[in-house]
This record gives sequence, C-alpha cells and structure tokens, in this order.
Amino acid sequence: MILTEEQLQDLLDTSLDSLAEPPHGTEWAVVLEGSIAEGFGNPSSDIDFLLIGRTEDDLPTMPSLLFLEGRRVEIRTRSVRQLTGQFQALEEGAERPGRLSEDLLNRCQRLLHSHPLRGHALVEEVKAVLPVERFRRITADWWAHRARQSLRHAMALLCLGESDEAVDWTRAGLVQTVKSWAAGLGETYLEPKWLSLQLDRAGRPDVRDRYWELEATAPASADADAARGHLTACLAFAMDLGLTGVPWRPERLTVERVAGVTTWQTGERVHVVRARRELFALGDDAGALWRSLVLGRPLPRVLEAAADTGVTGPGPLLAVFLRYGLIRLAWKGGGTVTPSLPLAAPPGPVTPPPSTAQPVLSVRGAAVTGPRAVDLMPLPADRFAAAAMALVWSNVVVENAVEDLTGAVRRGQWRVAELSVRRAVHAALRGLFSSHGVHPLPADCDLVRRLDLLPSGTRPIGAHAGELLQCTAGPTTNGDALLAELRGFVAQVRAAVGAHTFPLSFDSADTWRATLQLGHDWLRIGAHLDAQLPIEEARDLLAGNGAQPHQAR
Repeated sequence: MILTEEQLQDLLDTSLDSLAEPPHGTEWAVVLEGSIAEGFGNPSSDIDFLLIGRTEDDLPTMPSLLFLEGRRVEIRTRSVRQLTGQFQALEEGAERPGRLSEDLLNRCQRLLHSHPLRGHALVEEVKAVLPVERFRRITADWWAHRARQSLRHAMALLCLGESDEAVDWTRAGLVQTVKSWAAGLGETYLEPKWLSLQLDRAGRPDVRDRYWELEATAPASADADAARGHLTACLAFAMDLGLTGVPWRPERLTVERVAGVTTWQTGERVHVVRARRELFALGDDAGALWRSLVLGRPLPRVLEAAADTGVTGPGPLLAVFLRYGLIRLAWKGGGTVTPSLPLAAPPGPVTPPPSTAQPVLSVRGAAVTGPRAVDLMPLPADRFAAAAMALVWSNVVVENAVEDLTGAVRRGQWRVAELSVRRAVHAALRGLFSSHGVHPLPADCDLVRRLDLLPSGTRPIGAHAGELLQCTAGPTTNGDALLAELRGFVAQVRAAVGAHTFPLSFDSADTWRATLQLGHDWLRIGAHLDAQLPIEEARDLLAGNGAQPHQAR
C-alpha cells in the first residue's frame, strides 16, 4: 500500500475524533476499502474507511467526507446485518448475472478485499459469509455476461452500417472480456481505471500484451472492413480467454417485438406508441421501413426485406428504432441483447428531445421533420390522441355549421345565420388549438383571446376570426358573400393545420363515409390509450369499426 499501517491508524484516529460517539456497548470494527486497500492508488486517491457495527439499526449509506492532511477521507457505516444481507442478495442473484446490481457487486467487492484496522475478528466473521473464491466466480460471470452483450451489439451495429459505434462497443466488450478473465484470477476490483495494474499483477504478459495491442489497433474512424476486422480479432481473443457465446454469427441476431410498443396508422402517417405514453411519428421513409419489418426474423433477412422498400440506407434507420426501444435484438438461445458500460448510465431506450414541428398534428397524422424522421411528440400519447380526435371532430362541426348557414341564408333566417357563423368560427379555432396539442381546450368564448398560446404565425387567423365573430346578418346581407367569407376562413385554418383535404362531411354518402373512416382511425388510438373521447357517440363508431350503427349489411 502507498500508506503505512501507522499512517492509516493516525488518519483513522483523527477521523473518528470528528465523528459522533458510537452507541454505548456496540461492538465496532473498521476496515480500509477501495483502491489503496487493493494496492493501487496514488497521492490523489481518497481514503475509504468503513465502520462495521454489531447493531440491529440500519446505518446510513451516505458517507461523511473529511479533509485531513491534504487528503479526502470518506467514512461509511454498515451494520453486520446489512453486510450479511448484501452478501446474501448477491448470492441469490448470481444465477442471473444480467440482473445483478453493479452497486451491490461493488459494495461486496470492496469489503471482501478490504484491509482490517480495528476489530479483526468481527471483520473476519462478516467476510466469511461469502467465500472469496465464490465471489470471484460471480464477478467473472457478471463481466462475461456484459462482454457477450457488448460484442453481440457491436456485431449488430456492423450489420446496420454503424461502423464507428460498432468500434466503440467492440472496445467495451474487449475491456469486459479481460475484466472477466482477470476476476477469475482474483482481480475483482470493478472500476476499469486500474486495469493496467491488474493485468500486470495477473502474471500473464501474453494476455496483457495482446489486450494492449488490440486496444491500440482499434480504428479511429472506421470503415466497415476495418471495423469488422477489429471485431473479428477481438472475438477470437475473447474465445481464447474462455468467453463463450460470441461466434461471428449475425444470423443468430433476431429483430423482436418490444412489450408495450404498438403501431397506429392514420392516412399515410405511421405512429408508434412506446409504453402507452410516448408517441413517435415516422416520416415517409421511416414509415415504409417500419411497415416492412417482420418481427422474429434474423437481422440479415430483415435488412434484405428492407432493401426492397426502396429506402436508402435502411440500416441506420433500424439502428434508430433500436436505440429508441421500438424494437429489440435477441441472440438465438441467449435472450435480449442489452449492452451496458460500468460506472455509466443504466442501459435502456433513449428518449430524444421532443419534435419542434408545428403544428404538432393534422387530421392525417402527426407532423414530422423529414422523411427519415422518428420524431418524439412533445406531449404524452393520450393527450396527443385526445387532441387529434378533437381536431377531427371540430372539422365535422365546421361542416355541420356551414350546412346550417347555407340553409339559413336560403330561407332568410338571419339570426340562425349569425349563430351558425359563430359556431363554425369557434369550431375551426378548436381545431387550430388542437393541432398544436392544446388539450383540454379553452372555452369557446376565450379561444380568440388565447391565441397568444400559439405561434405568432396564427395571428392573421385570430384577426380574421375576430371580424367574423362580430358580423351581423339581416335582410340586406349578401348571403352568398357571407358563405364565401366563412369558407375562406375555414380554408385559412385548414391550410394552417394540414386539414385542407378534410371531406365535405355532409355533402354525400361517400364524403360521410370518408369522415367516419378518418374519425375511426383516431378513435382506435384514443381508445387504446384511454384518451378522452370528443363525444359519447364515438364509442358506437369504434364498436362498428368505422361504419354507421344501423347500416344495412
């Protein structure tokens, strides 16, 4: 160690003087943990003391930090019962190394390799709960599991055309492989930062030198051939060190469904819901690729089918689906491929920043930023679906109001005409707000005053709406001009929200059928997400699969 026993005891005495007195009658022991206890460390390394008490109380996990003699000193406390529980939890989870907590493994490792300073008998009693040889096997298996995941993931990334990323995961798999091998020899310290010293102590210069050679030859900016060559060499080295389950067999990688991921299409737009909360909208190319997926197939076959879609470079798009957790990769006979790094963010799907496309949605689907987009909508999936249903329904109400205005003008019913105009304007504004994801909506009478919630480009619509809401009608009113003015306003709003192709709902049986089908597409999503339905009758439309309830079969 870089500190003598006397120096450690002095630091411990000074540290204990700074702490509260332990409970009277409690048996205590003290060990030195961490890199210095392992025989590593340098003048900047902190001093890690663990105080072990024979008490039934749970002692705090958070350390106390002291700054003594130019060093940082961390003092942790643990009861015998807590430490015994840690070792038991580790043993119980050892059969599934992929689920073992890194923090739990690290805590157990630090204690087992600690240097006793006080209460040696109590320290030995606690350490005896988990034999060191057993811990070596658990740690070696834990690293081996991660090495397999990283190397299989690197293989998949190469197939997907993501060569640079494949090199990074190959390097991660290489470190994990060597850490597994070293753990079997007793070098179980988890943090990779002391790997060079661990390899020096392992007594196998051939393994050490081969590792550093492979580390040094990792391509800096890899083309596919260089990345594959490096991965192949690392796979061979891993198998030489006893790592199983990593042959170069891309056909063993399969593309699988992720629980809780569902697909919904409205018009040409493909929407993918993740975990019933986040909604992703796919651009035209991304949507075509998504529709081509046949889950359960080997990755090479999925890529072959993707090539038939005409989408350029499908591999990187599939990689995006994978990163976002919309699909998963599995190794035949080996479960889901879940790569992870030590001392890093936990593995799991990425959640990108929300899309900035405005408006958020149209009656045909979510707005996207481009053909290869896999855009996260900036509001929860249930609110998105509710806003979309409100958008469709608002346009139905607009058509109904225009129909009412047409009849009122023909019969000279001017008060009816005024109310019909206001109803149409309010309904159109409801659609405008809904297209920007506003839900629940302001009251109709507040809509025109709440346009400051929307982008500045909607201001002309607000001005036009204000004029129409103030209009009056009487015997001298030009009814055709009023109808044209309202239709112009409706067209202005629909152009802004992508609803310019909305059917003239009450014009014919065909346009009503098209309206019902459009509404049904959105109702299916809304019902799946338990979103608020715009009207109660919508349940009947859903039950009838988009058909009228009394329609002859």
